[in-house]
Amino acid sequence: MNAIGIDIGTTSICGVVVDKEGGIVLKSQTIPSNAFLKTGNDWEKIQDVDKIIATAKNLCDRLLSEYEAEVIGITGQMHGIVYVDKGGRAVSPLYTWQDGRGNLPYQGKTYAEYLGSCSGYGNVTDFCNRVKGLRPASAVAYCTIGDYFGMVLCENKEPLIHSSNAAGFGLYDLTGKKFCCEFRGEITDEIRIIGSYRGIPVAAAIGDNQASVFSTLKDEKDLLINVGTGSQISIISETPVSGANIESRPYVDGKYLVVGAALCGGRAYSMLKEFFQKVYSYAGDLDVDVYEIMERMLAQRQETRLSVDTRFAGTRENREIRGCIWGIGTDNFTPENFCFGFLEGILEELYGMYREMGRKRSGIVGSGNGIRKNRAMIEIAEKTFGGRLKVPCHNEEAAVGAALLGLVACGECKSVQEAQEFISYEMNDR
Repeated sequence: MNAIGIDIGTTSICGVVVDKEGGIVLKSQTIPSNAFLKTGNDWEKIQDVDKIIATAKNLCDRLLSEYEAEVIGITGQMHGIVYVDKGGRAVSPLYTWQDGRGNLPYQGKTYAEYLGSCSGYGNVTDFCNRVKGLRPASAVAYCTIGDYFGMVLCENKEPLIHSSNAAGFGLYDLTGKKFCCEFRGEITDEIRIIGSYRGIPVAAAIGDNQASVFSTLKDEKDLLINVGTGSQISIISETPVSGANIESRPYVDGKYLVVGAALCGGRAYSMLKEFFQKVYSYAGDLDVDVYEIMERMLAQRQETRLSVDTRFAGTRENREIRGCIWGIGTDNFTPENFCFGFLEGILEELYGMYREMGRKRSGIVGSGNGIRKNRAMIEIAEKTFGGRLKVPCHNEEAAVGAALLGLVACGECKSVQEAQEFISYEMNDR
């Protein structure tokens, strides 16, 4: 019994085949989407919807040609929107979560500030488009790219949006389960089938954050640290939790996902890599594996203290905040200490968000390439959060989560707990 999971990310699309009986990933394939459209605005981040859908559909077809499947699960980048007409066809590009029109000035503030939300969130994007007359005349609704992919597969004319994606648009009342602004479209808290593709049931798309957590947090008493290009800390709670730099999102089974997300996060370490890369380029050495050199640096680091605040892109509460480096002395101004300090700064920011959540968790789960590929990151995480970190045996957490939730939607798994029994971990060998 197999399930296919499709994750439509910002720069790539991933497809997995999960074996229900063994709980293992039989196949995983990731394809670059190359969908960004060039515009004359630096703040504008939009993508070619047709190109994304064609790539995702071809990937899905390829997996179906190799494996039998009982269900197709979908997830993808949250917050962004695509407009659809009454026939269910896209009539706009995808305005991604990175789109910056919400930071443009409006009535003495920015659009996002005026609405009390964040730039890149769908309802902010839509409000800005309406004010500027950019909303397509034929548009009757909007949805995420994952929702639209499900519409295309099932030939549906209207989107059915899971609350995990709906809340990602912003201005969503978690307790009342409704929007605090104009919105047209059906929203559901249930994990539902929306139709079929080639005779195979297709589940409603779920937010990629929720899908990733679902396939990694087998025990709801654990917390999840994800470090990749970005970084997040997530816990599951019976009730919403509010805070300056955290937010609660709809999860599954009526529970909430409490998330702290750094605006720079794991990108801080890649910034340091690019700094070193530029130094090498001035020396005429362009063919060098900088990350490998940084890993060797970390292994040679001495016990000298240098601190780094990695909030280089600000925070959700205050985007004007900038990072800094302090505690520099004659004995610690070394590239080794910079490498360690940047990693420590990334995790210290997440730990601050965890404390703000006010919910004690007993175990630590790690995911993302920043965790999987950096032993020093694991060591710092264990020291910062206090415990032994475990990592899921599977990669591509969001796509796997979509596949597992698909098994719940089609009834192959009787509960979310049954689906999560397939999750297994590898403990680091220190």
